[in-house]
Amino acid sequence: MTTETTPRAPTAPETSGSTSRWVALAVISVAQLMVALDATIVNVALPTAQTALGFDDTQRAWVITAYTLSLAGLLLLGGRVADRFGRRRAMLVGLTGFAVSSAIAGAASGFTMLVIGRALQGASAAMMAPAALSLIAVTFTDPKERGKAFGIFGAIASSGAVTGLLLGGVLTEYAGWRWCLYVNVVVAAVAIVVGRRALPSGDGHPTTIDAVSGVLATGALAALVLACNQAAPHGWTSAEVLVPAALGILGGAGFVLRQSRTPNPLLPLSILADRRRGTAYLATAISVVGTFGMFLMLTYHFQVVLGYSPLQTGLAFLPLNIAVVASSYGLGSRLMDRVSARAMVAPALLVAAAGLGLLTQLEPGSGYLTLILPAEILVGAGVGCIFTPSIGVATTGIDPRQAGIAAATANAAMQVGGSIGIAVLNTVAVASANGYAGTPVEAIVHGSAVSTAGAAAALVVTAAVVVFGLRPPAPTTVEDNKMGAIR
Repeated sequence: MTTETTPRAPTAPETSGSTSRWVALAVISVAQLMVALDATIVNVALPTAQTALGFDDTQRAWVITAYTLSLAGLLLLGGRVADRFGRRRAMLVGLTGFAVSSAIAGAASGFTMLVIGRALQGASAAMMAPAALSLIAVTFTDPKERGKAFGIFGAIASSGAVTGLLLGGVLTEYAGWRWCLYVNVVVAAVAIVVGRRALPSGDGHPTTIDAVSGVLATGALAALVLACNQAAPHGWTSAEVLVPAALGILGGAGFVLRQSRTPNPLLPLSILADRRRGTAYLATAISVVGTFGMFLMLTYHFQVVLGYSPLQTGLAFLPLNIAVVASSYGLGSRLMDRVSARAMVAPALLVAAAGLGLLTQLEPGSGYLTLILPAEILVGAGVGCIFTPSIGVATTGIDPRQAGIAAATANAAMQVGGSIGIAVLNTVAVASANGYAGTPVEAIVHGSAVSTAGAAAALVVTAAVVVFGLRPPAPTTVEDNKMGAIR
């Protein structure tokens, strides 16, 4: 994914037959599905796991963010590892690590063990995700087959969120919350056995692996998330918040300084320096804040306030994910070449903000059909029209040697948005609930409403930034004028 030179062709016999190529695609797609699925599968199981392991509301966000921040911080490093040691090897090692870490998290006897397992899952996913797209590129050399392969891969990968929520509900209700993690062991084991025979072999190529940058990025994110989580019990001005926040800022500054000085940076700063590309990354990250925060808040509203079972909770999220897929593929992809990115992304952010705004009106007796369902559809429709044009902007007009890094950065932006966003929104929800003079159920609803209002405000502010940040570059030729109309 972060390749800077042309990858070596795979060797026979792994890809010599058509059947083997499609079997390889199945393995790659399943691996990517696991990466996407595990960002949401524990959401529905979280109330049950919290009761079983006895951790409090201020800690619950770590079960999700431990995975996303580890994935975000190590994603670019994982791409370098895949380049250096070979995509097939990186995929198989990642699958093995994912299986082992899932078993650790599933067998957790306490909160700390669960979080460590989830963090190791994220690190393993950071090996798998960059290798997946590269493996498709070297496995399918025919343009028609490659287009079909990427289409299948995209459809499967994009279903990860809904699959995670539904599967999490089914497993929690009928097998227990631990099976939301154990299921990865079974799936990964099968993928490893099949992948050893079907994935194309091929050597890596010499490239620098900057492990220090990976540690700085991950450490900075972890420190910032810790600071946000500490705010609810200790207050935003306490040492428990200010110290990790300062460490996070210093770590982030160290990462940026290192990228500016190393000859082969994990993240070339020129990618972020482009106004349009930087704005696209921001829009992607903030939109994830809204959706991931909504997942967490509504999960507790469904199960604690409305008394839904885990399966009912998973099904209750289904319209949101259908709206995301329908909006992305049915609207966003079709309008992308006809309407400028700014004309799509800014209104889409406002539509999603309107959906979150509806959720600020939640009360303990609010019905699903009258309030929550319309909110889910609005948020899903908005978010679906944000990702497609934003990623298009992020990966267009860039040096082909940096295209993989630009795409990986878009993925990392999603994970960063999810990690920090969930931490902040959970802290706001818990702090607001603790200070509310009402019944426990009323306090939960109030905290969720305040938190959701903050997410909606972030989307509105980002929409304003997009209006200015995604302005098309000034055309200089007749041909540029034509392209400017598209952008």
